[in-house]
Amino acid sequence: MKNAFAIVTLSALLSACAIAPQKQAESAATPQPATPAEPEAAAAVAEAPAPTPEALPNTELTGDLLFRITKAELEFKQGNWQGPYITMMALAQQTRDPRLARRAAEMAMTAKQGGEAMSAIRLWRSLAPDSDDAMQYFLGFAVAGDDLSEAEALFEQRLANAPPAARPLAMFQMQQYLLRAKDKAAAYTLQQRVLGPYDSVMESHLILAQGAFALNDPVTARAEAAKALAIKPDSELAMLTSAQVSGDIDSAVKVLTGFLQQYPKANEVRAAYARLLVDNKQLDEARKQFLVLLKEQPDNIATLFALGVIGTQTNNLDEAEKYFSRFIAELEAHPNDERDPSKALMILSQIAEQRGDLDAAYNWLDKVDNSDEKIYIAARMKMAALTARKGNVDAARKQLADLKPSDPNDQAQVFQTDAQLLRDAGDHRAAFVVLENAIKRYPGNPDLLYDYALVAEKLGQVELMERSLRQVMIAAPDNQHAYNALGYSLAERNERLPEAYTLIDKAMKMAPGDPFIMDSMGWVQYRMGNLSEAESYLRRAYALRSDPEIAVHLGEVLFAKGDVDGAQKIWKEARAKDPQNDALKSTLARLNQSL
Repeated sequence: MKNAFAIVTLSALLSACAIAPQKQAESAATPQPATPAEPEAAAAVAEAPAPTPEALPNTELTGDLLFRITKAELEFKQGNWQGPYITMMALAQQTRDPRLARRAAEMAMTAKQGGEAMSAIRLWRSLAPDSDDAMQYFLGFAVAGDDLSEAEALFEQRLANAPPAARPLAMFQMQQYLLRAKDKAAAYTLQQRVLGPYDSVMESHLILAQGAFALNDPVTARAEAAKALAIKPDSELAMLTSAQVSGDIDSAVKVLTGFLQQYPKANEVRAAYARLLVDNKQLDEARKQFLVLLKEQPDNIATLFALGVIGTQTNNLDEAEKYFSRFIAELEAHPNDERDPSKALMILSQIAEQRGDLDAAYNWLDKVDNSDEKIYIAARMKMAALTARKGNVDAARKQLADLKPSDPNDQAQVFQTDAQLLRDAGDHRAAFVVLENAIKRYPGNPDLLYDYALVAEKLGQVELMERSLRQVMIAAPDNQHAYNALGYSLAERNERLPEAYTLIDKAMKMAPGDPFIMDSMGWVQYRMGNLSEAESYLRRAYALRSDPEIAVHLGEVLFAKGDVDGAQKIWKEARAKDPQNDALKSTLARLNQSL
C-alpha cells in the first residue's frame, strides 16, 4: 500500500526542518523554508518567531589575526584540512567569535570528519547559545549519531518554548530531522515520548501515524490517524494520512470518497483520490475527478497535465491535445521552474503527426528547450525526420549535422537517424556508408551494428549482415531483434530453416508479445511446411499489428492452403494501407495474382 498512490507526506508538505547546510558524511541537509499546504500549518509558519541574530563579539581584526585566517583558508583550498581546522578552533576560543567556530565546522564537514565537526559545532553553540543555525547543525549531527539523548532534550525544549500556534511546525521539524536517524525504531520511540504531552494537538498524531506506518505497524498508524481526524475532522492532511495508512486500495478509496462526500471542496483529497484511480486503471472515473478539480481551478497545470495523460491512455487524442495545449499555454504565461513541458510537447508533436499535420508537429518540437540535453537532442532528431518526410532530405541531414551532443550514445544515435533518413529515401548505399563510418567511430555499438546489418542485407551483403548481427548478439545478448532479424533473413531466403527456427524461437521467448517476431515465427513455419501453425502465428501477429508486411505473409499462407478469397481479402487490406508496398507487389507477381 505504500506505493499504491501518491499521498503527500507530512515531511514533503512541511519541509521546514533546518539541518546542517552542507552535505557531509553525516547526511545533514540544507534547511529549507516550509511551504505548507494546510491552513493550520500555514498559520504556524506565519506565527513562528524569527531566528534570533547571533550576538557577535567586538573582535579587533589585527594584522596577526588576518594573517592566520588567510593562511588557514589558503591551506584549506590546497587540500589540507587539519591545520586550518586547528587554527580556526584556536582562534574561535581565543576571540570568542562564533563565526570562526562555524568555519572550523564547515572545514571538518568538507573533509568528512564527523567527530571534529561535532566538536566545532559544540564550541559554536557555546559561543552563540541563541544561534538558530548552530542549533540546526547540532541537531543534524546529534540525530545522525548513535545517541539520541541530546537531540531528545533539545526537541523537548523547542516544543516547550514554542508558542502554541507555532508548535505544530516545530513538531514537523523534529519529524524531518529524525528521518535521518540510523535507528528508526529508537527515533519513533523518541517521538512518542516528546509528543506525549501534546495529545490534544492534531499534528502530533499525524507524525506518529506516519512513523508507525514507516515501521510497518499499520494498527498503530491507523489508530493515530483516527485520533488526528477526531481532533480536526475537516483536515485534508489528516485524511490523506488516514488513506495512506488504511491498509489497501479499497479501504483508501472508501475513506477518501467518504471524506469528499462530506467536504466536496477538499481539492487535495480529491487530487489524491484521482491519482489513486489512475494507478488502479480506473481512468474514466479518474477523469471525472480531475474535471471537478479543473472546474474549481481552471488554470491548474497539474490537473491539465493529468487530463492530457488520461487522454493519451484512453486514446482520446483530441482531448489529450486540448489539455496538453492548455498546459503549455499556462506554463508559457506563468513560467514554473519545477514543471518541465518537454513530455507534453513531445506528445503534442506525435498527435499532430498522426493526423498528418507535419508543420504543427515540427513547431511543437521546436519549443523543447535545451535544459535537458537528452530530450533536446531527441526532439531535434525528430524534427529532422519531419523535415525529411516533407521531402527535404538534404535540409534534414544538415539539421542532424548541426547537433553536437556530449553523450557518445546520443552522438551514435544522430548517425543512426541520419542513416534512417537515407534508408527511408531509398538510398541504401549512402546509408551503408554513414553506418560504416559511425561503426568505426563507435565500435561495438549494438544499435549501429543492427542497422548496419539490415542495410547490408538490402545491398545483398548477407555474410556481412550475419556477421554484424552475431556481433550484436555478443554485445547485447538480450537484444531479441538481432535473433529475430537473422532468423527471419534465413527463413526469407529459405536457408538453414532449423537454425532460423531456433533463432526466432529465442527471440520470441524474450518478447512473447512482439507481433513482428510472431510474424517471423509464422513465416519460418510456412517455409518448413507447417501451414496451420504458420496461419495461427500470423493471425495473432496481424491482430496485434495490422502491418502490411504481416498481411502479405498471412495472405500467402492462406493462398498456399487454397483459401484464395481469404488471401485476396488480406492483400487488399495491405494495399489500402500501403499501395506501393514492394513485398506485396513481388508476392502478387510471384503467385501470378492481381487485385
